Amino acid sequence: MNKILVTLLVISVITSCKQKPNSTKEIVNNLPIKDSLTLEIEKLNKNYFNGLAVAIVDSTGTIYKTGIGFADIKSKKPYTSNTIQPIASVSKTFIGIALMKAQEKGLLNLDDPINKHLPFKVQNPNFTNQPITIRQLATHTSTIVDTENYMGRAYVLKDEIDSTSFKIENIPQSFNPNNTKIPLSQFLENYLSETGKWYKKDAFTKNKPGQLFEYTNVGASLAAYIIELVSNQSYSEYTTENILKPLKMNNSGWNYSDFNMSNVSTLYSNPKTTVPYYSLITYPDGGFLTTINDLSIYLNELIKGYSGSGTLLSNKSYNELFKIQLKEENFTERDPNHPYSDEYNTGIFMGTSAMNNIGHTGGDPGTSALMFFNAKDKIGRILLVNTNIENQEGVNAYYGIFNKLGEFGHKLE
Repeated sequence: MNKILVTLLVISVITSCKQKPNSTKEIVNNLPIKDSLTLEIEKLNKNYFNGLAVAIVDSTGTIYKTGIGFADIKSKKPYTSNTIQPIASVSKTFIGIALMKAQEKGLLNLDDPINKHLPFKVQNPNFTNQPITIRQLATHTSTIVDTENYMGRAYVLKDEIDSTSFKIENIPQSFNPNNTKIPLSQFLENYLSETGKWYKKDAFTKNKPGQLFEYTNVGASLAAYIIELVSNQSYSEYTTENILKPLKMNNSGWNYSDFNMSNVSTLYSNPKTTVPYYSLITYPDGGFLTTINDLSIYLNELIKGYSGSGTLLSNKSYNELFKIQLKEENFTERDPNHPYSDEYNTGIFMGTSAMNNIGHTGGDPGTSALMFFNAKDKIGRILLVNTNIENQEGVNAYYGIFNKLGEFGHKLE
């Protein structure tokens, strides 16, 4: 997730979440609860986001969903529950499911050293005799970190534009020309192998593998690459076969070429400025494209898996997916008051906040996402927006909307 965005959100979410709920006069005035919730969300948005989609989900299915605003401001194309957009780092939860499925099939074990499967050697140069394991990749304790080589090389424009790499104001990523796109395997070898052409020792921390939590996109994509190697399929093919098709997520995938672009939302760096369509070479860490309809189906499956009735994995695998993997000593700092911090603790690419919300956050140029369910009441919420969060007011709107979904969840259920 965009670390600048993360900092802004972490600083301000507590204030937003402690605000008293707005009164729901619409309900008193006999409007249906769902219509009342929609009106509340529209009031909270105040055009901070050009388009957004929300959903409330429980173990029975989706109990509320809607799109609000515009998928494209210029053409006034509405944002609907069928609008497609990227969900940034919420994509990482699919790596967790894929790893557990691969373990069920006997293709790997979470505690395998990664070099058992890789065609090139990856080791922390400060701990050459200490192997990195797949579980450490999945819990962000591998010591692999994101450097400028990630921020400067991973983002590639979808279309050919007559320009060298360029930046958009307030977006730290560089957007690289379409012809710089290389396979995931080559990117990872260039970045992590001692013989790789971008290799630098600062791609690894000076901590012992398994010691400390350090969020990493590159490490996540390395886990997905191992799935490719053991399955003899691309990660895209593997997840389509083992997750998307079984759940009938028919409007989801990893490549813009799989979709009719008229159904895809425009992304915005602010309400008036578009972000060009881009993809990630390290696409497993944040490149999933979906609709609120399909993501609601996925969240329903996660809730059922947590409750013992999931269909994608065995109960044993789901228990491992959601099990708290780390201890307090594995963190240098974490916020016990943040209700939606997926970095308080972790399952297998499945974040857990201090307040028993399980899921993930996501943020990339022009897109932000929240997907969580509560471990106690088993009610889940999703928020997708197609516009960067620019300021404190935008943060308040973002979390205000998500809190409003929580407020109405029990009423709708």
